[in-house]
Amino acid sequence: MLSSISEKLLPIFFCKLVAGIIISGCLICAGCGVAVRTADKGIVALKNSRLFHQGRHGELTEQEKRWAKIAWRYFENNYQPKTGLVNSVDNYPSCSMWDIADYLAALIATHQLGLIKRCEFDKRLSKLLSFLNTMDLFWGKLPNILYNTQTGAMVNYQNQPEEIGWSAVDIGRLLIWLKIAKAQYPVFAEYIDKTILRWNFCDILDEEGTLYGAIKVNGKLVLFQEGRLGYEEYAAKGFQAWGFNTKKASKIEPYETVKIYGIKIPYDARDPRETKVLTPVLSLPFILDGLEFNWDKVKDVHSLDSVHTDSIMAHIAENIYKVQALRYKKEKILTARTDHMIKNPPFFVYDSIFASGYPWNTISDKNTYIPKATLIATKAAFGMWALWNTDYTDILIRAVQCLYNPERGWYEGRQETTGDYEKVITANSNAIILEVLLYKKQGKLYSPKTTQTYYDSILQDPFKGTGKCLPKPE
Repeated sequence: MLSSISEKLLPIFFCKLVAGIIISGCLICAGCGVAVRTADKGIVALKNSRLFHQGRHGELTEQEKRWAKIAWRYFENNYQPKTGLVNSVDNYPSCSMWDIADYLAALIATHQLGLIKRCEFDKRLSKLLSFLNTMDLFWGKLPNILYNTQTGAMVNYQNQPEEIGWSAVDIGRLLIWLKIAKAQYPVFAEYIDKTILRWNFCDILDEEGTLYGAIKVNGKLVLFQEGRLGYEEYAAKGFQAWGFNTKKASKIEPYETVKIYGIKIPYDARDPRETKVLTPVLSLPFILDGLEFNWDKVKDVHSLDSVHTDSIMAHIAENIYKVQALRYKKEKILTARTDHMIKNPPFFVYDSIFASGYPWNTISDKNTYIPKATLIATKAAFGMWALWNTDYTDILIRAVQCLYNPERGWYEGRQETTGDYEKVITANSNAIILEVLLYKKQGKLYSPKTTQTYYDSILQDPFKGTGKCLPKPE
C-alpha cells in the first residue's frame, strides 16, 4: 500500500502519524544527517508495522533467504523436464492440480525473491503452461485428479493410466495461482486464459454456487458435493477470481461450534456418516487464505493488510491460532496442526484441532485414530509464524527451523509424541514455506489487475465459449 506513496510524500505522511520528537526530526531532516537516518529508520519501521500489515513484514534476513533456497531445492530435484511438472512427493512421479498450484506458487515466489533469473522462470512457466494447454482432460471436461509427472498421462492412485475424476478443491487452488501469475506476469496472460477456457464448468458448479467433485464408478460419472469448512471457502475464492458464482460454497453454513479452552471453534455440521466425507478442523486452509487473500473478499484488492474484509474467515483463523497457542500455554504442548503426509500407511492424515467429536484428534481418511502420526507440521508452523508475530510463533519457528535436508528440502514436521523428525518431503510443505517468505516481503499475495485480457474477450462474445458454462460478463 505504501509503495504507491511517493518518496517525497512518505516522510510527511510518517510525520503526521507519530509523536513530537520524530516530527521534530522530520522538520530538521534537511539540515541534519542523523535526523535523516532516524526518520528513514522510522519510516521503514512504520511500513513494516501492524498499522499496515498482518503478521511479519520486511526484507528477508540471511537466515530466511537460506530457508527459501532449501525449499526451492525440492522443486529443482523433482522437476520433470519432459512435461514441466514437479513430483508431489520427493522422487514419486505423480501430481494433482493442487500440486501444480504448489509448484506455480513456489516458482513465482522464488523468482520474486530473486533466487532464479527471469529466463529460468520464463522457461519453467512456459513449459508448465504448455502442459496445461495440451493435457488430456477427464472425459474431455476438466483436469483429472492425478497425472504422471514423467509422461503427463492421467493416472489413478496407484499411478497407473486411468481417468478417475476431478477435484473441485484442487482446481480451486490452481485457479487462484493462475490468476496471481496472470496479474504478476501479463505477458503470459493469453496462455493462462487459454488454459482455463479449455475446461467445461457445467458439472463442477451449479446455479446456486455449490462446488462438486466427480469420480468414475462403473463407467458412470458420480458427482458429490466437495469441500468442508475451511477448504471449501478457500477453493471457492479461486472460482470467484475468474468470475464464477460460488454463493453456496462460500458460506460457512451449516456449522456448529465447540469450545476448547473457552474459545469457540466452528466445525462443519454435515454428518460424515451420511456424506462419507470427514469434517476435521485444520490450520492450512485458513493459513492459505491469510497468506494469499489476507482474509479479504476476492474483489477487495486494495485494502490494507491490517484490515480483513472477509471478517468471518479472519475470525475463525484467529480462533484456530489462539486455541493452539493456548494449548501450549496450558499444557506445554507445542501445537501447529494440519493435514500432512507420513512415511508409513495410511501415508496421509488429518491432524486436527477438532474432528469426529474430539479435540486434538489425528485421523486417517477412514476415520481411524492415529495418535502417533501427530506432528508440529512444518508448513503450519511457518504459516502461523508469518501471520501472527507473537512469542508463541517465535517458539514454533525455533522448533521447526532445522527440519530439512539441505539437498532435498524441508521435512513434513516434528513428531508430537517423540520429538523425532517426520522425514517425508513434499511439494506442498516446501511451496508454502516459499509463499510464507514472499508474504513476509510483500504482504498479501493476491492482487489481480483490471486489464482486459483474452479471457474477457471470450466471455463478452456471444458466439464463443458457449456450452462450457463460463461466467457471464459483468
